[in-house]
Amino acid sequence: MLKDITLGQYYPVDSILHRLDPRTKLFGTMVFIISLFIANDIWAYLIATLFLGLAIRLSHVPFKFMVRGLKAIVFLLLISVSFNLFLTPGEAVFRLGFLKMTKEGVKMAGFMGVRLIYLVVGSSIMTLTTTPNQLTDGLEKSLGFLNKVGVPVHEVSMMMSIALRFIPILVEETDKIMKAQMARGADFETGNLIRKAKNMIPLLVPLFISAFRRATDLAMAMEARCYRGGEGRTKMKPLRYERRDRLTYLVFLGYLTAIAGLRLMG
Repeated sequence: MLKDITLGQYYPVDSILHRLDPRTKLFGTMVFIISLFIANDIWAYLIATLFLGLAIRLSHVPFKFMVRGLKAIVFLLLISVSFNLFLTPGEAVFRLGFLKMTKEGVKMAGFMGVRLIYLVVGSSIMTLTTTPNQLTDGLEKSLGFLNKVGVPVHEVSMMMSIALRFIPILVEETDKIMKAQMARGADFETGNLIRKAKNMIPLLVPLFISAFRRATDLAMAMEARCYRGGEGRTKMKPLRYERRDRLTYLVFLGYLTAIAGLRLMG
């Protein structure tokens, strides 16, 4: 399960999505997320499916690798779908005691399930095709206007980038600690929910110690390199929009317009 977490990982291949400006990919991810909350019928979700499928195809990231991150949200997905199935009022299609499944609930549960899956896959495409350094530069450049109101954009972008970079590192560290403790007789699989939670305590302590040690090493490395924030810093590779980025912006705007148009018509 731990190895199935793909958020924060970078998949190094050569594709048109990898070559796009990180600001373009951030904008596209935001547009896709907004479109999922705007969509309210099957046709809108069909367009979103085609759009997401095209993005996966252009990324050159294996489909199996991309969707395996969905295993981490199976429990959340089941809870969300179940609540919408049985707690949405409307025309009843099935009854089991006090539980009532409605026609509106089936529709809402289907849309909610697809929305959660597309949110995870769509966000994973951005991190899989963008290095942490590019993501930091893109966030800092995109949110640069907030500096005028006193928001430390560079520091916030740096923290977000470090957090994303630490996700796969901590997952790998957790897997190593679990295997080491299982070799010494620890059991993380059997027992009820409370028992499993208690068994996780010996795992959390060394994991937190390792995380704090890594954070200290990172802070010392940044200080040794005279890091003092973003003021006055220059970029080795400054971001510049190219023709493909401008065309991609037009595609994103056309996609969002189509989704919004379907909602207004429906």
